[in-house]
Amino acid sequence: MRPIRLVDYDPAWPALFESRRAAIAALLGEPADMHHIGSTSVPGLCAKPKLDIDAVLLSDEARVSATERLKKDGYAFHGDLNGAGRWAFTKDEMPCGTRLYLCIPDNPAHRDRILFRDYLRSHPAAAANYAELKRRLAFEAEGDWDHYTGGKSDFVADILRRALAELK
Repeated sequence: MRPIRLVDYDPAWPALFESRRAAIAALLGEPADMHHIGSTSVPGLCAKPKLDIDAVLLSDEARVSATERLKKDGYAFHGDLNGAGRWAFTKDEMPCGTRLYLCIPDNPAHRDRILFRDYLRSHPAAAANYAELKRRLAFEAEGDWDHYTGGKSDFVADILRRALAELK
């Protein structure tokens, strides 16, 4: 099992996202709405050293053609993880890797990731609680990714409920 490695927030991550966004946009071949998501997108939050990016393409056809260009550029294609309608890709890069998700408009998983990110950005106490949970789970998991990921699900669901309540 691979150990679960968390690193402290790096203030260079937003600029790294902008750089990767430009490179990915060139590969996608059409306008895409790209979002820095995941823990690296929340100032001050510890994270796995991997930049998470959601790219919203206009159609499934665009996603199919973009997949071929991404694979030629060294992205590994992992399919539709969890059946969420988001096609996952990874690329090992320095100083941290990229995890890219391609979806089409109105994807519920994408919407939830944006809500979660924005809530943590605007509620530093919730972000601090999330960091504490992540560190505890990474320690307890001893490389068991199911334990690590599953241990966060109740927290994530609670934050999504709070974020949706604020929208009303």
